[in-house]
Amino acid sequence: MAALSLPGEPQVPPTAAVWVAVDDAAAVPGARRRAASLASTLGFPADVLGEVEIIASELATNLVKHGRGGDLVLRTTAAGTVQLLAIDSGPGTRDLAGLVRDGVSTTGTLGVGLGAVGRLADHLDLWSEVGRGAVVVAEVGPPPVAPRAPVGHLLRPLRGEIECGDAIAWRQVGATWLVAVADGLGHGPLAAEASGRAAHVLRTSPSTSPVELVGLMHRALAATRGAAVAVSRVDPDRGTVTHAAVGNVSGRLVDASGGTRALATQPGIVGHKLPRVRENAYPLDTARLLVLHSDGLTDKWSGSALPDVDVHGPDVCAAALVRDAGTRRDDAGVLTLRLPSPAPVPRRVPSP
Repeated sequence: MAALSLPGEPQVPPTAAVWVAVDDAAAVPGARRRAASLASTLGFPADVLGEVEIIASELATNLVKHGRGGDLVLRTTAAGTVQLLAIDSGPGTRDLAGLVRDGVSTTGTLGVGLGAVGRLADHLDLWSEVGRGAVVVAEVGPPPVAPRAPVGHLLRPLRGEIECGDAIAWRQVGATWLVAVADGLGHGPLAAEASGRAAHVLRTSPSTSPVELVGLMHRALAATRGAAVAVSRVDPDRGTVTHAAVGNVSGRLVDASGGTRALATQPGIVGHKLPRVRENAYPLDTARLLVLHSDGLTDKWSGSALPDVDVHGPDVCAAALVRDAGTRRDDAGVLTLRLPSPAPVPRRVPSP
């Protein structure tokens, strides 16, 4: 894709994820080798490469032993780390964090797998529920130079494709967050080009208006297949999220109790058939998570089934959504933004 001549300081785009199906023990060596190969692209020293291999091997082994098979997702981050996500739909447990302690096992083994992951990973997030499986996010790399962004995401290409036709993007301007999901029409490289252009606009444009950003995306996508796009601006100081969306993309606000509010979208195709775009403002109120996703995820997911956003990071929430709501018949793309806790309402002190 040719670079677009747009003003602004671009952020490093999220890298493509490598999905490794781990259905039996024979897949474990391959998962280990692919993790090491990915980590080597970052120039990690030999001892750190060895740690990445151990983590990949232990996560893949746990997928077989405890999760009845699942997926190991490998990717690099803009912070220069390697992230490994183990996702399964197995029996789950109420005490997954307890399994990080060496010697704890649910299958009669020595229980050193997750213990090794806990010791070696620079960041670890685990979530599980009985009957629903587990999500483990492990990260290896240099310590962050800035606080961890409250953004999670996951992209999964259509089965049989290498490139995902969906794209995500985010940008921070002061306390304000701009986030977007784009779903290129169709699948494969041409869909990826369209969605990638939309994501590039959000990362590099100086505009913070969802309506203006959709308009800029429309012009940038004119020579492509086009895309469905959702753009949100979260203003914590104002307590609002402003949203504009065109096409079959979804947005929801999720509160701590699991209640959700849908964000409006309009019919059309960004790049070809753009209606007069409207943006809507919604109060954040008690919302704790903003979710944007393509139609590669069904809308039939429940906020009450998500991990506790006050305990777990947004990447765990994104992985749980793709696992539970993603369809293998389409590209799947989801972005999750953890929202700040609402400010406490000051008590009125009666006058003496």
